[in-house]
Amino acid sequence: MKRIISYTACGLVMALTLNSCHIYRKYHRSDDDVNVQGLFRDTVSVTDTLMADSLNIGDLPWTEIFTDSLLQNLIRQGLENNSDLQSAMLQVKAAKASFRAAQLSFLPSVNFAPEGALSNFDRKNNPTYKTYSVPLTASWELDIFGRLLNSKRNVQTALKQSRAYQQAVQTQLIATIADGYYTLLMLDKQLAITEETAILWEESVETMKSLKVAGMTNEAAVAQGEANCYAIAASIPSLKQQIRETENSLSTLLFQAPQTIERGSFDEQELPEILYVGIPVQLLANRPDVQSAELNLAAAYYATNIARSALYPNLVISGSAGWTNSTGSAIVNPGKLLLTAAASLVQPIFNNGSNMANLRAAKAQQEAAALNFQQTVLEAGKEVSNALYDFQANKEILIQQGRQVEALERAVESTESLMKLGSSTYLEVLTAQQSLLSAQLSEVSTSYECMVAVVTLYHALGGGRDLENQK
Repeated sequence: MKRIISYTACGLVMALTLNSCHIYRKYHRSDDDVNVQGLFRDTVSVTDTLMADSLNIGDLPWTEIFTDSLLQNLIRQGLENNSDLQSAMLQVKAAKASFRAAQLSFLPSVNFAPEGALSNFDRKNNPTYKTYSVPLTASWELDIFGRLLNSKRNVQTALKQSRAYQQAVQTQLIATIADGYYTLLMLDKQLAITEETAILWEESVETMKSLKVAGMTNEAAVAQGEANCYAIAASIPSLKQQIRETENSLSTLLFQAPQTIERGSFDEQELPEILYVGIPVQLLANRPDVQSAELNLAAAYYATNIARSALYPNLVISGSAGWTNSTGSAIVNPGKLLLTAAASLVQPIFNNGSNMANLRAAKAQQEAAALNFQQTVLEAGKEVSNALYDFQANKEILIQQGRQVEALERAVESTESLMKLGSSTYLEVLTAQQSLLSAQLSEVSTSYECMVAVVTLYHALGGGRDLENQK
C-alpha cells in the first residue's frame, strides 16, 4: 500500500513538472510570435480615398464589392464548379475524418477474437479434443502524459489548416475571375476605340487622296496616312486574339469548355471610391495564408509536446472476458467464464537518446515555423501597402490622362481646321490623331489598373472568404 501511495505521489510530481513545460496547454500566440507594427507603411489616410479605420473592405461580402450582375454570375459559377476549390473541399473532408479518428483514440480498443482448435495425442487410442475460446479483449492507454491529447490537437490543427487552404483557394479564385472579367472589358474598350479610329483614318486617307488630286497635298502625306492606317488595322487582330485567350482562361477557371463569356461594358463598372483597410492586426484573422502559417506554428508546438511526452512512460490497461473450455492442461466441458486483466507501464531507457534528439528536432521546427509565420505576415502587409499605393497612383495618373485626352481632342480639331485654311499640313493632323489614339488607349489601361488595384487590395485583406463558416 505504501508503494502505491509512493508511486502515486511520484506521478503527481511528474505531472506538475510536465504541466510547467506546457505539455497540457493549448497553443497560444505570444507577442513575440508576430509583429504587425507599421505593416501598411504611411500610405493610409494620405487622401480621402484611403482610410484607416476598424472598418475593412475585406470583411464585406464579394457581392458588395463586385456589383456587376454578370460578374457575380461568373463568380458563383466558379465557386460551384472550379476543380481546385472542389479538391480543397475534399481535403477538408479527409481532415475531418482524421480528426474523428484522433478523438476516438481516447476510448478503449475492443476486439472480438474467437479461437478454436482440434488436438489428438494418439490417433488410435485417444479421441480428438475440441477446444474453443470466445473472448472480448480490450485495451486502454491512460493519457497521463499528454501524448494522445497533443496528437488530437495536432490533427485538429491540420483540420483547421485544410479549411484555411480552402478559404485561400476561394479568395484567390474570386480575385482571378474578377481580374479576368475586367481584362475582357478593357480589351473590349480598346478594341472599340481602335476599330473606330481605323474607320476614321480610312476616311482620312480617302480625303488626302482627293486633296492630292487637287494639289493641296503630296504623295508623301498620302503614303504616311496609309501606313498609319495599316498599323492601326494590324493591331485589331492582336486585340481579338487577347480577348479570345482571356475568355479561354476564364472558361478553364469555371471548369467549362472554352467559349464566349457574357459580359457588360467597361464604362458601366462601379467600384468603391473609399477604401477601408482596417488595422494590420486584422490580417491575422482575415488572411487564410496567415492563418495557415499560424496553424503550422501551432502544429509544430503540439509536435514538440508529443516529442516531449515520449520521454515519459506509457500506461496501458488491458483485459479480456469470454467463454472457454480450455483451462491449462485440462479439457473442461461445458465452457466456463474466462476473465483476465493486466496493466503495463513502459518507460523508455535505451532509446532515451533518440527521443531527446527527436525533441530537439521538433523544437527547431517550431522555431522555423515561427519565423515563417512572421514572414507571411510581412508579405501580407507588403501586398496591402502595394495595392493601396497602386490604387492611389493610378487614380492620379488617370486624372492627368483625362486632361491629356481632352487637350489632344482639341489639337485634332484645331489642326483639321487649320489644314482647311491652308495653315497646317495633313501630317500635323495625322500626328495629332495618332497621339490621341495612344492617349485614349492609355487612359483605358489606367482605368483598368485602378480596377485591378481594388481587386488586389480586397484579396490582400482576405476578402472573398466564406464569412458564415468563420462565425
